[in-house]
Amino acid sequence: MNSVQRANRDLMRGINRSLILNIIKTHEPISRADIAHLTGLSPATVTSITGLLIEEDLIFEKATGDSSGGRPPILLALNPQGGFVIGIKLMETSAVAALTDLYATVIEKTTVELPNKELDSVIERLVFLVENLMRNNKIPRKKLFGVGIGLAGVIDSVNGVLRKSPFFGWKDVPLGDLLLKNLKVPIFLDNDVNTLTLGEKWLDSKVHAENYIVVTVGRGIGMGIVINGQIYRGKGGGAGEFGHFVIDPEGPLCNCGKHGCLESYLGDQALLERARSEVNPAINSMDDLIQFANNEDKSALRIFHWAGRLLGREVANLINLFNPELIIVSGEGVHMGEPFFSAMQKAIKENAVPELKTDTEIRIKKWGDDVWARGAASLVISELFKSPIQKEV
Repeated sequence: MNSVQRANRDLMRGINRSLILNIIKTHEPISRADIAHLTGLSPATVTSITGLLIEEDLIFEKATGDSSGGRPPILLALNPQGGFVIGIKLMETSAVAALTDLYATVIEKTTVELPNKELDSVIERLVFLVENLMRNNKIPRKKLFGVGIGLAGVIDSVNGVLRKSPFFGWKDVPLGDLLLKNLKVPIFLDNDVNTLTLGEKWLDSKVHAENYIVVTVGRGIGMGIVINGQIYRGKGGGAGEFGHFVIDPEGPLCNCGKHGCLESYLGDQALLERARSEVNPAINSMDDLIQFANNEDKSALRIFHWAGRLLGREVANLINLFNPELIIVSGEGVHMGEPFFSAMQKAIKENAVPELKTDTEIRIKKWGDDVWARGAASLVISELFKSPIQKEV
């Protein structure tokens, strides 16, 4: 057999392996016969590949199913303990890490403070985080499938290069290679909103859309885009800078250097500055502002109504531009609650093309402390289920 034939055979086997693994993940527990029926693969191919997946400890024979006569079928399921991943959300002053199984169920979560923004110091803290989680849970290196890292900035996820970081001031840092050198496990790097968006696809069974957008509201305003089931990152990894849509070029200075960006109006700091001026000068956090709104303070409610209308208008523009099946609004800002989101929904209805608005479901996602880290973990988990064709794209 020549090298071309061997490569073609290996490629087809890889594609079939991915297909079967995804069918098991989606339909588990499932019999080999049902896998063959759903995939169109021969029973012999299914038996061969599932045998290898069992040897790799990725799936296991879980139970027997109902029989229509003869021997009951043996059912297959994903083995959540077949491997482990670590997801890290890297922030300006701290890093949150979560060790998860293959269902992205958090086994342990931990946070470390960063002593400074020096690259060597940050690398040292990230290595400590990973090794500490492995040691605490007795995870052998061969069972750790990889480390996923999400952080703000423009990121070349293919090459693991942080092209620009707004928080650390780094440019063109090969963060993936630097961590790989220290940890000796695969490293996956992406913008934090992309990791969150990918996490919705892999971790939320209710997200079936192939074309959807995730908008995050909090310290910044972010966006992740999924087109035909794949994250859209743009040429250099910078797609989705929703927070830097210019609303008014004569508006306030944004941290990106431009004036009047959406983030300069709706980011936490912008809302707090307005709240200290219009509500109470003692307000120090979004929790403070939310409490004023919960107590029916008219000025606080006015700020949330105004902010919700502004976001809704821009989300309507996204609907008009992308015609997505689903828009998920997430991030720490979801705690602003009904005053904010009722105004947002009204503005979307008023500004989106009616036929396109009908096509789009708007979903507000509850927020939890481990969401960012689980999203980063999904970077690794998704690689396990990718077809070789997807990996080449």
